[in-house]
Amino acid sequence: MNIRRVAVVGAGMAAARFAQQLLARTSPGAAEVTLYGAEPDTPYNRALLADVLTGRYDPDAIGLPLGEGTTLRTGTRVTAVAPATRSLTLADGTTAPYDTLVLATGAAPVVPPLRGPRDGEPEPGGVHLLRTLADCRALADAARRATHAVVIGGGVLGVSAARALAALGTPTTIVHRGAWLMERHLDDRSAHLARGRIAALGITTHLAARPVTLHGTDHVQALELADGTKLETDLVLLACGVRPRTALARAAGLRVRHGVVVDDRLAASAPGVHAIGDCAEHRGAVHGLTGPAWAQADALAAHLSGTDPGARHTGARPLTRLSAGPLQLAAFGDMTAEHTPGHDVLRYSDTTRGTSTTLVLRGDRLVAGVLLGDLAATGDIALAWQRDEPLPADPSYLLNPEGARA
Repeated sequence: MNIRRVAVVGAGMAAARFAQQLLARTSPGAAEVTLYGAEPDTPYNRALLADVLTGRYDPDAIGLPLGEGTTLRTGTRVTAVAPATRSLTLADGTTAPYDTLVLATGAAPVVPPLRGPRDGEPEPGGVHLLRTLADCRALADAARRATHAVVIGGGVLGVSAARALAALGTPTTIVHRGAWLMERHLDDRSAHLARGRIAALGITTHLAARPVTLHGTDHVQALELADGTKLETDLVLLACGVRPRTALARAAGLRVRHGVVVDDRLAASAPGVHAIGDCAEHRGAVHGLTGPAWAQADALAAHLSGTDPGARHTGARPLTRLSAGPLQLAAFGDMTAEHTPGHDVLRYSDTTRGTSTTLVLRGDRLVAGVLLGDLAATGDIALAWQRDEPLPADPSYLLNPEGARA
């Protein structure tokens, strides 16, 4: 086999997994894999940043393995992709050729339109993100000096970050535009229980609230909501979701909708170009989760290595997990389906244990679910969900943790 030059734009979780899997499947010297990462840090598990913030993990402990022989170029930003000539342009003006290109550019944080007290004022200091290790270091330093923190966004990242800040001893408030926290994953009943668990951590919440104005000159002093409420704070964390990074792909003329459009072979719309992870849109879906990203990386590595030329990625049925002190959560699917005609809802709650399970079914298939508290039944339920297999005539055994352990 001729040596193939495989360029990976991005050095995050999907990129690291792909490099490790590809080189594990090819003979030594069969492929030259180069990862181009804009961050100065080597690849790491981004899902554990909140635990790095609390000090549970040292930054070095969340590093990810790369395949032996991988060339890693950190602090190297790719500014242009030329599929016609199969080359990359780097920020320093140099170019690099490739035979196969994998876009693993990830996603960028969504920054809401917050204004200063007077139009045209620059954003004051004290406003943070939590997407990179550099963000994590800056946030940890700020939290040591903060008297109060406000987290804008009550999704999984926002709740995890709020718990981390509270664990550092910083009084913390979550401001969320939704009617309840983590509305993508929870139904209203589960969200009510979750809010109680979060309150037990000393975290207050403002729901159905729209932040509009940052007050402060050099440093933030307060956040004003649309209803006029002012929250005094000297630390604001933006946790408002992410968007796929697609600028390079668009400029290169690749097909892009929400993400870089790929088929079941993870191939983009130009020869020799693939996309995986948070930047990829497969069968109309952009997941932004570790499980689907790694599944895509594995399938592409199997295909490109030749060990399984017919390897395909046919989709993902991810499970979201959150462990935040007294809040233990597992969720999957779209819980709004419980209000859709033709769906059945099964519920199990144990007030003594403080546990709750809600499952949504259509016929004999799981559509969505959420488990709070004792997650002993998660294994059986996750398996039934991910396999998309028909359930038995009486699926109630899934609701009882004791039954799951039996």
